[in-house]
Amino acid sequence: GSLAVAALWVGWRLLRVAVCGAAVGSLVVPVVVLAVMCGQVFVVLPAYSELAINRVVPDHDPDLSPSPEAKLLHQELLVVDMHSDSLLWSRDLNLRSSSGHVDVQRLIAGNVAIQGFTIPTSVPIGLNMERNSRPGLLSDIITAVATSSRWGVNAIMSLPARTLHMVQKLYRTERESGGSFVVIKTKGDLDAYLERRKTEKNITAGYLGIEGAHAIGHDILNVDVFAHAGVRTLGLAHFFDNDVGGSMHGEEKGGLTPFGKQVVQRAEKHGMLLDMAHASNRLIHEACALATRPVVSSHTGVRGVCNNNRNIDDAAIRAIAATGGVMGVGFFRPAQCGPCLLDSIADTIEYISNLVGADHVALGSDYDGGVKVPFDTSGVVLITDALLQRNMSHQDIAKVMGGNMIRLLREQLPHSS
Repeated sequence: GSLAVAALWVGWRLLRVAVCGAAVGSLVVPVVVLAVMCGQVFVVLPAYSELAINRVVPDHDPDLSPSPEAKLLHQELLVVDMHSDSLLWSRDLNLRSSSGHVDVQRLIAGNVAIQGFTIPTSVPIGLNMERNSRPGLLSDIITAVATSSRWGVNAIMSLPARTLHMVQKLYRTERESGGSFVVIKTKGDLDAYLERRKTEKNITAGYLGIEGAHAIGHDILNVDVFAHAGVRTLGLAHFFDNDVGGSMHGEEKGGLTPFGKQVVQRAEKHGMLLDMAHASNRLIHEACALATRPVVSSHTGVRGVCNNNRNIDDAAIRAIAATGGVMGVGFFRPAQCGPCLLDSIADTIEYISNLVGADHVALGSDYDGGVKVPFDTSGVVLITDALLQRNMSHQDIAKVMGGNMIRLLREQLPHSS
């Protein structure tokens, strides 16, 4: 994974030096070399980067197979995963791929009814879980991804344009799916899709979210633009502090700013769910206090299982649950820990359930988010099996595996686009 990120970074730094750091007379050779390289970079680098970064690395018993009871129960469930970054990559999501974690065919194979497709727009090079500054254009990993994947000048230069570029990719996936994939934007969309699933099992669906409110820029009207484009969840922070509030990985780790309070109110007016993943502790509590709708955390771990700065503490769990919200349990390190991530995922689900009740737990894989996971989306039946082995009731398993998020979408989605 680090090699792929380094390759993106080196290519981008070469471009920066060639364009910004050389005299006009010395630009000829670097530009010619870069032009030759680009023909290969645009073809090879995006695919190689994802292959290296988004890996499946099983750490459970290789002979592990879900029980017949788990397979039968899993087929009866409406499974929802709240978080994947699949729109970031250059794959055609209608084609089954050997790289990454999510595509339409693997969602269907895993009986995943609904996938949250979240949009990251800016990630600092050299990121860590403790303290990051806000990246500039040339110190942003996603600038390199956008450039190597040929998103166009607007999407390279503008975070709102990056957002809309990835939004359109999901709608293109829907148009080209032959009816096997549906984008859910409204209550009517959800009801119609769930009615179809009663007789059609080879279909799946998704909804749109944003990872980090820096995507808005300085213009609150972009909240309206994104809502009208079909975005239904808004993450307030990602790896750095922004104009809305603090990140748990930021420099100040502050709470809601005055602008942030306006964004919260405007997002809720549009029926968008606020997402606390990556938010600082102070931001979580201030946003939950201001919110008038349920608040979610789309992909998280808990400090009661894995005590590190990526995860939320008991007070934050209770604050989110008190709004009527749900927490999506991540499948990756450091949200999870220990020798077997599947066991840690089940531990986290049990921990939240014991603390605030099974009504507030969901799945939030972070698939395709530059992470290694023990199974891709076709293998989520392993979680159903793990929960059965821990004697969780069928009713509570149904809630955790998707029922809670289905309930929340039914309650909170707007009636019309």
